[in-house]
Amino acid sequence: MRNNRSGYLFILLSLAGVSVFLMLPYLDILLKAFSTGNEGVSIGLDNFKQILQNEAFRIATKNTGRFIAVCIPLLLILSLAISIYIYENPKLGSMVKTSFLIPMAIPVTSVVLMWRFLFDDNGILNGILCSLGISTVSWMNGSAAFWILVGSYIWKNLGYNIILWLAALATIDPQVQSAAKLDGASGFQRLVRITLPSVKNGTFIVVVLAILNSFKVFREVYLVAGDYPHDSIYMIQHLFNNWFRELELNKLAAGAVIDSVVLIILILILQKCWKKGGTKL
Repeated sequence: MRNNRSGYLFILLSLAGVSVFLMLPYLDILLKAFSTGNEGVSIGLDNFKQILQNEAFRIATKNTGRFIAVCIPLLLILSLAISIYIYENPKLGSMVKTSFLIPMAIPVTSVVLMWRFLFDDNGILNGILCSLGISTVSWMNGSAAFWILVGSYIWKNLGYNIILWLAALATIDPQVQSAAKLDGASGFQRLVRITLPSVKNGTFIVVVLAILNSFKVFREVYLVAGDYPHDSIYMIQHLFNNWFRELELNKLAAGAVIDSVVLIILILILQKCWKKGGTKL
């Protein structure tokens, strides 16, 4: 009983902290989403109607959805392939793992400077093109900006996802792999029959974290391109930042509620798909 009481006490303290610093502010956001001005006058769904009719909101939502649809599969597949290589080649893998973890240690300001040196109108890439007699490209003010953002995000977050996949691969019993080798199973057969089925449980966590992190791709683009970058990389975070700067807090609250609902529905759909696939979560 004493142990139970101590456990409940620790849970109660943690729950109180979450309620004060997370739940109560979010309840305030919900109230602002259905009200107007500082007076808090209820206006129903008017804020939601306004932002859904807002052209900037539609552009930002479209770009964020496109970024997730393109970037997340590439990131997951590439990080899984590298993590499997590290898992099966531990001697060479440690060096490879360290090299992919380096971008995580680089400050954002350094990444921004690298972006500017490479992709500025007078940057390194345009200097190379000029030396070859090729016309320069406005990298951050054209369609190439989106793919630069995708490449930068994958480069920055690849190491983090590799660590997550390696944690999932570490749950595989080495004796199972050894037995498969003794039975004459090829590398591809072990991958399909043992490795991939064994990481199903961890895959759900990796996918959810990757999606959540993809909604945070903002700082690098903001520091390089400012408040209003090219339309192809104008994300939800840019819109929220501009609304906050203009003190349109009710629109910001309504947008945050929509963002939360979309994320919750997406995670629930993923969870349902995993359960249908026979994975125990």
